Amino acid sequence: MFDDLQKRLGAAFRRFRVSGILTEANMREGLREVRTALLEADVHYNVVQEFMTRVTEQAVGTQVIKSIRPEQQIVSIVHHELVELMGPVDPSIRFEKAGPTILMLCGLQGSGKTTTCGKLARLLATQGRKPMLVAADLQRPAAVEQLQVIGAQLHVPVYSQADANPVTVCQQAVLEADRNGCDTLILDTAGRLHVDDQLMAELAQIERKVKPHQVFFVCDAMTGQDAVASADAFNKALELDGVILTKLDGDARGGAALSVRKVTGVPIKFVGKGEKLDRLEPFDPERLVGQMLGMGDIVGLVESAQAAVDAEEAQRQQEKLLKGKFDLDDFRKQIINMKKMGSMRELMSKIPGLNQMPLDLLGGAEPDEEIQRIQGIIDSMTPAERSNPELIDISRRRRIAAGSGVDPSEVSQLVKQFDAMAAVVKQMAQMTMLDKIKTLTGLGRAAAFNPAARFVAPKVGTGKRLSPKEREKLRKQREKEERRRRREERNRPR
Repeated sequence: MFDDLQKRLGAAFRRFRVSGILTEANMREGLREVRTALLEADVHYNVVQEFMTRVTEQAVGTQVIKSIRPEQQIVSIVHHELVELMGPVDPSIRFEKAGPTILMLCGLQGSGKTTTCGKLARLLATQGRKPMLVAADLQRPAAVEQLQVIGAQLHVPVYSQADANPVTVCQQAVLEADRNGCDTLILDTAGRLHVDDQLMAELAQIERKVKPHQVFFVCDAMTGQDAVASADAFNKALELDGVILTKLDGDARGGAALSVRKVTGVPIKFVGKGEKLDRLEPFDPERLVGQMLGMGDIVGLVESAQAAVDAEEAQRQQEKLLKGKFDLDDFRKQIINMKKMGSMRELMSKIPGLNQMPLDLLGGAEPDEEIQRIQGIIDSMTPAERSNPELIDISRRRRIAAGSGVDPSEVSQLVKQFDAMAAVVKQMAQMTMLDKIKTLTGLGRAAAFNPAARFVAPKVGTGKRLSPKEREKLRKQREKEERRRRREERNRPR
């Protein structure tokens, strides 16, 4: 998320680090780099101009604090102004005291509007509300069916009506919600590939006849300034109460996130960071800016962990660790919990230091693919092998490798790495949560910035095509390792 913007801003801040001292000349030069980084990130031109004026006024007039490095002072100013740019923040929804609260979601086709309706319904249900979804998108084929499938997954009622116009569907849904005791109605309206008069007329008619209490515009963050222009057009036609940014996890530039509030004057209410129905969060500019500037998001990491891990199971694991016990079965459960928290890339992006680590330090492999491969190897083991990895001899390695589709050497490598990791995990079990966060943060920073502390994971299944010479070399290494294992097996006491 925001990879491009993070790299460009990082390059701009490094100019201050090289200079060693802060002067008006090098400050203005570095701020020009910041301005270029924002424009290349597809931030609206007027927003960039106003933002840079505010930052320059503060930076040039700021007193140099000798105990703080130059780039730290500039980062602090830029951080504060970016947060101000996207605020003030109000992720709350005003609910009516009598009758159902009607929320109308609108947006262009392909912005993720129907899925966002489901995400919002799930979020409100966790807060004690009783939502009902309304299939008022009669323009896009299969939109009604998609909403019904989402409703079934969430156990949330969906109101739909065949051979009716969207206004009638919404009006009847209000009556149905009253009859069923639903206190929140979420209208999934039709979209178009672009803003047109027919779309706006339909939405305006729904707003006039149904009188929704709040109207939210759903926009695709990856479309940059196009998303901002669309939000502005919808706001002029409907008077929006908030914006929901979708696909933020795939947004490398950040232009929409930084521009939409300033251009439209409409607050960002929620952000979607993934396809799953639990991937909708209240908008928090502090945490978002932290990720843009490469500072990570430890608070978000802790919240993800709390949401994904069952409290009782976590307590059982803690008690087991305190007794010095940690086996491959426990490791497998940790992997499953991590996958519930999101992709490994997303988790790494929240840990300072790790979020700036290039993939070549991880053997060039995609973290999620490696995690999946490790789980496949563990799943191919018997319960006894997972509890006692020392049982895994050469014949068992071959069987596990055949079951998981890997080389026997990879099974051996995993067991060795697990032994080293188990020692670290047992040590961390004795720490407080604060100490754990400090340890993770320290490891991440060391891995990103200290060459001596960098680690390299095995290059397993990276998909890299080897040359014939490299394949032959690898084959000989494996044969040599296999002969060594056989000797150890023969010499092992019976």
